[in-house]
Amino acid sequence: MNIVKDKWLSLSDVAAMVGVHPSTVRLWSDKGVIPVHRTQGGHRRYRRDEVELWLKASRQQHPVEPASVVQQALSRIRFQIGEGHLETETWYQKLDSDARSQYRQSGKVLLQGLSNYLSSEGEEAIAEARSIGYEYASRGRRHGLSSLEAIRAFLFFRNLLLTDISKAYQEANLPGKAWQEMLTRLYAFTDQIMLTLLETYLAYESNSH
Repeated sequence: MNIVKDKWLSLSDVAAMVGVHPSTVRLWSDKGVIPVHRTQGGHRRYRRDEVELWLKASRQQHPVEPASVVQQALSRIRFQIGEGHLETETWYQKLDSDARSQYRQSGKVLLQGLSNYLSSEGEEAIAEARSIGYEYASRGRRHGLSSLEAIRAFLFFRNLLLTDISKAYQEANLPGKAWQEMLTRLYAFTDQIMLTLLETYLAYESNSH
């Protein structure tokens, strides 16, 4: 393919033109969101006229969904939850090796749950959050954590999730409105989880008397 100046754009050219991080353009290209061509060497190239038409249409249709950015953060959160980061937490020190292994997966479960929540509406979305809250409460009770310790465990992973999602949005250079909408839904999701966690602990305590 002959790349003619001004007619063909590189991935970084499109990123600068659209105003997003190059990794976001790469993701859109691989998912078929933005029109892309490949050179014989496998490099991504973009026709300027196609990108301009796509950009005009995308500004009207708002094709970038919070859930797609959440998926970009999934790989990051796996690497940031390490034993050294957790062992300073008092609630974590009380757990045996099996319980610790389960809790190290909590960030991944929470992030996947948020992704499902964003793609759902109404009662289905609430049910997703409640199921995770019940899981946190059941696990905490099973491993001897008090309700306060179970909440601290949840907040540890909630704050880690918030940090990673914030980084993903900054890298994608998305509009402030998109971030505000994401933040509103993130807190709605995690608030419902924490309420369910508390309700479940209270129910356990009530039944034990």
